[in-house]
Amino acid sequence: QVQLVESGGGLVQAGGSLRLSCAASGRTFSSYAMGWFRQAPGKEREFVAAITWSGGTYYTNSVKGRFTISRDNAKNTVYLQMNSLKPEDTAVYCCAAGDRGIVVVSRGYDYWGQGTQVTVSS
Repeated sequence: QVQLVESGGGLVQAGGSLRLSCAASGRTFSSYAMGWFRQAPGKEREFVAAITWSGGTYYTNSVKGRFTISRDNAKNTVYLQMNSLKPEDTAVYCCAAGDRGIVVVSRGYDYWGQGTQVTVSS
């Protein structure tokens, strides 16, 4: 079992930055691929970024060059650094853990956090 708790969300102006954190419990954290997803009001959940246990990364096109996913296995934590934020980045951001490598769909992950709200004002 893996439990995930996100933090770091908030209100920021367009062009600003936030860093989200996802703290995981469980001694097998380092073996999991980790993903970040987001869901805006009235929209489906969408993939944002993922990182393998060894540090390989993948991003959805809309965040490439602006967002960076990273992990610290010693701290059981995955991060999402978000720069040059846009109003369309407003959503609830959730982290997820899975053992299938880089997966861009929700069903590829077994464990989910509750999410943290990110609001970008124009």
